[in-house]
Amino acid sequence: MKKKVIAVFDIGRTNKKFFLFDTNYREVHREYIRFEEIADEDGYPAENLEALVNWAKQLFYSMMDSGEYDIQFLNFSSYGASLVHIDKEGNVLTPLYNYMKPLKKEIQASFYGTYGTDDKFSRATGSLKLGMLNSGMQLYWLKKDRPELFKKIHYSLHLPQYLSYIFTGIPVSEYTSIGCHTLLWDFEKKDYHNWVYQEQIDAKLPPVVTADKTYSVDFKEKNIQIGVGIHDSSSALLPYVQSVKKPFILVSTGTWSIAINPFTKGMLTLEDIHDDCLFNMQIDGKPVKVSRLFLGNEYKLQVKALSKHFGVSDDFHKTIKFDKVIFSRISKIPGPQFKWISIPEKKGADKTKTPYVRFEEAYHRLLWELVHLQAASIKAAIGREPIEQLYIDGGFTDNEVYIKLLTYYFRDLKVRTTNSSLGSALGAAMVISRSKPGPEFLEKNYKLKKQDPLKFK
Repeated sequence: MKKKVIAVFDIGRTNKKFFLFDTNYREVHREYIRFEEIADEDGYPAENLEALVNWAKQLFYSMMDSGEYDIQFLNFSSYGASLVHIDKEGNVLTPLYNYMKPLKKEIQASFYGTYGTDDKFSRATGSLKLGMLNSGMQLYWLKKDRPELFKKIHYSLHLPQYLSYIFTGIPVSEYTSIGCHTLLWDFEKKDYHNWVYQEQIDAKLPPVVTADKTYSVDFKEKNIQIGVGIHDSSSALLPYVQSVKKPFILVSTGTWSIAINPFTKGMLTLEDIHDDCLFNMQIDGKPVKVSRLFLGNEYKLQVKALSKHFGVSDDFHKTIKFDKVIFSRISKIPGPQFKWISIPEKKGADKTKTPYVRFEEAYHRLLWELVHLQAASIKAAIGREPIEQLYIDGGFTDNEVYIKLLTYYFRDLKVRTTNSSLGSALGAAMVISRSKPGPEFLEKNYKLKKQDPLKFK
């Protein structure tokens, strides 16, 4: 007898993942793949959308033909700041632009010159001035810079919703994707911001539905409930929100490290904005204060440089365990030692210094400085809320040095990690099956591990 399962495509900037969960949300199958980036029309790196779609379709159909699994549900989670522009026939009109692509200064100047100050907009939309990371700004850019192309757009879909579209043929917008630093949503009005209507951007956005919406679709004489997709940070938060009652911060680590505070009250303050905080959105439309750090990307670049400098393999860093003696020594060296590559807005050294004999010493120092940035990001997300617990999930939970140093900064909080790599995939499975787990859910499914604080006598 075939096992009944929920299928989820979990699409990150680096890793593309596919999971199958049984009816108790236990993982029964997973697949990972990476794709080389392509160049957009300006020569800037872009997601290989065609390869992604072909892989997703082929994998899904092969699983449908499997004699082992009976797929009941299918859903999608992915990173934000991603729009797929399609014409009336559903043809893709542009590359899936990289959110790190530089935006023309005159475009931003035109926008804010017309619609108001940065702080005013940031407070209303829960979005900082982030260029292409604001997906609404991507639409404004196309309208002003490439008007003929803009006219051809029938709908602009965030990536999770586009992935749903290729399986259902139904174009929709969804709240968690709209509410993730897009500049599109007015959190006070609980509607699109006025500028969206004034620029007639709303005509390019399909009807909005909630993340638990599903469509019944027949595949090979088999009926499957297909979800509309969900923003990955909102999805990662869902199992915690539904299982934990005491106030907590979730730090979802990966290419971006996102410190998430679902217990925030009211609108963002000017202090929040100046601390680089913004809003995401829960599936019920409630705002969630988050603080972002390009941690995983910076880590990757710095470790590659260190590996080359010390003549070790690119994977050598994965073998490093926390060494208290090394940390005690390197933590006494004054001043920053590393110049940041992908987060230049953060204070670092003017030039990277490596006054170390061994890779292990330089590595501990790198993590010490990165965790300092991470701690500041978490404290910004906490704000003035009485937070009691800190949960860490994602790729950095396997990094012993990172975890030990984080407990050093947050000795007064209960710190828990999970060795699960499910991340946002499990939330995407839960939302379409409308599960409401009890408090034991995390223990059973996430293999939570208590982290004792690092202390020195």
